[in-house]
Amino acid sequence: MASNKNAALEALIEPVVTAMGFELWGIEHLSQGKHSRLVIYIDSPEGITVDHCADVSRQVSGILDVEDPIPGQYQLEVSSPGMDRPLFTLAQFERYKGNTVSLRLSAPFEGRRKFKGLLAGIDGDEVLLHLDGEEYCFPIDSIDQARVVPQFDA
Repeated sequence: MASNKNAALEALIEPVVTAMGFELWGIEHLSQGKHSRLVIYIDSPEGITVDHCADVSRQVSGILDVEDPIPGQYQLEVSSPGMDRPLFTLAQFERYKGNTVSLRLSAPFEGRRKFKGLLAGIDGDEVLLHLDGEEYCFPIDSIDQARVVPQFDA
């Protein structure tokens, strides 16, 4: 799912985040005309606070200012992945096996791009999703966006 641009950003950002004691969960670079947003998701077993996000933002801003990997202006956001966390890697998909996830594909499959079902795990570089009594296999490269769907007990 990570583009080459995101891979280059991860190579710059991950050492900073890791050195601060956090896990780099993922990066989203959202371009909207002249305006773009760079969202960096960080995680930790102890959870993430607003102060953690501010600290990482300051450190990463310094690196991005020096390296200047993104042309033009952009807004930097640092966030916890939250309950509806995005999934970026095969390891993350495997970690959330058994949870309901929503997927958006980069190209339609059987006439649709959005799928929501039970994450059955991974097989090679494919994500397995149970939906309506069937199992679907989606190559990770075909997934544009994936999120865990929070489940609340009544």
